[in-house]
Amino acid sequence: MATPTGEQQRIEPDYPKDRTQLGGPRLGVVGWARWAWRQLTSMRTALALLLLLAVAAIPGSIWPQRSVDPVRVRAFFDDNPELAPWLDRLYLFDVYSSPWFAAIYLLLMISLVGCILPRMRQHLGSLRAEPPRAPRRLGRMPVRRHATLDATPAEVVAAARAALGDKRFRLRGEDEDALAVSAEKGYLKETGNLVFHLALLGIIVAVGAGSLFGWRGEIIIKEGEAWTADAGTFDTLNLGPLVDELDIPAFTLTLERLDVEFESQAEGAQFGQPRRFEGVATVEVPGQEPRQQDFAVNQPLSVDGDSVYLLGNGYAPVVTVRDAQGEILFSDAVTFLPQDNNYGSEGAVKVPGRDPGLGLVGGFFPTFTATEDAMGSAFPGLADPRLILTAFEGELFPDGRPQSVFSIDTEEMTQLTLDNGDPVAFALQPGDTYELPDGTVVEFEGIIRWGGLLVRHDPGRMPALVISMLALAGLALMLGVKRRRVYVRVEPGSAGPGGQRHTGVTVAGLPKGTDPGLDGVVEDVLARIAQAVDSQQSSTTPARTARQTAEHTQNKDEA
Repeated sequence: MATPTGEQQRIEPDYPKDRTQLGGPRLGVVGWARWAWRQLTSMRTALALLLLLAVAAIPGSIWPQRSVDPVRVRAFFDDNPELAPWLDRLYLFDVYSSPWFAAIYLLLMISLVGCILPRMRQHLGSLRAEPPRAPRRLGRMPVRRHATLDATPAEVVAAARAALGDKRFRLRGEDEDALAVSAEKGYLKETGNLVFHLALLGIIVAVGAGSLFGWRGEIIIKEGEAWTADAGTFDTLNLGPLVDELDIPAFTLTLERLDVEFESQAEGAQFGQPRRFEGVATVEVPGQEPRQQDFAVNQPLSVDGDSVYLLGNGYAPVVTVRDAQGEILFSDAVTFLPQDNNYGSEGAVKVPGRDPGLGLVGGFFPTFTATEDAMGSAFPGLADPRLILTAFEGELFPDGRPQSVFSIDTEEMTQLTLDNGDPVAFALQPGDTYELPDGTVVEFEGIIRWGGLLVRHDPGRMPALVISMLALAGLALMLGVKRRRVYVRVEPGSAGPGGQRHTGVTVAGLPKGTDPGLDGVVEDVLARIAQAVDSQQSSTTPARTARQTAEHTQNKDEA
């Protein structure tokens, strides 16, 4: 092995084995806290948290949420008894109210506040400050133009200040450098940037306030049916954490009728598409006169600040069930849930008054069509309606568990059969009846429509709308306004023949970021200066000519 030379030995540093002897500063508790705060309030961290919030919302669209569909959550537990408890421990069925989602939400707000406040302080300082002094040499500027004018330096400087003032530049006050002009504009770009980020923070606060103080409930109402708002009358009800059931306003809504029209003349994908989907409802609020209102999908009802949206519609066959003695066991319009665009629907008729309980399960098809393999609907309108049912008897509500109104839990029920052992299955048109093996008669009396309504109270909706408009305005300023600095430097020259002055002027521009239009701005400023100088020279030409004539006459007399 080669022995290191003396020069190498002198170059190699002799570090101490104990690195604490290096003498570098140590970060204490305060230092680490400052470092963590700077990392949290950086723009990079804010963008990362915003992306993380979007990623954290993905599980809410993969797994059913208790706040939206508790029935599906229970069904998932029944189908996945081993996986569901582990997912529940991770709050994957309550994503938007989970601690980890709230932590990301709060960290994002803190990060945005930490990013915005220093920039606001800096921007306010720049609004009060003057533009910086013009550099001594403008040769390094990305955009510059030079010209020689017939004017005094003072005249060129005055023309430059006037030209920049006309273009709404902020001028630096006159200082000891009388041969330079410094100007700047585009402060609204940073203002728009701050407005956009403040609006983004405001939207987050408005959405959070809507989640805390808002509520929403869903209800299915059939034509001619009256419904009174109350916590127990909603099919599904989701209250915010700071909302009590007593906060739900009391009102009564009667669905007078639903008008739906489908496209029957078009061909291809347009055939069967809805062309009109409107409803008429009567709203009664205590202390007010009942009023009738029209509403549609994008035109909700307004009830004391709450909104009632029309979400969907379907058919409700009117079914009457009588026992063998003719006594009515059940008579009502039963909602059937559409499964496709042609309103092929599924539903169930539950008759708990019969012993044992009777359940009729099947489908409703507004325009019946059948093949060897399946039955369906060829058109969503009522061209050839058909009600297809099969019958079960037994315990309709085992263990008292809640279940969907559109299906029946047949786990503890037996399907009725004919004498030959085939399952009971029958098709009815409006007005038809069918007799079950025990003498029970099922009658299909007619068809009405039902509407799915969403009642929503969202106090953050209007603030979020106004703030979103502010965000768009801030974004327009941020993208449309250019931050520019323009410097003008005057170079005095010698006097030429005839009393002309050769004064050099250089106009340079410095952008903040990319600015393709800066060349045009610099050229326009130089053109304005030259035009102002020419105008000033034109106005003083007669006086100058008279002075020169007098001097020439005096010289001639002396000669």
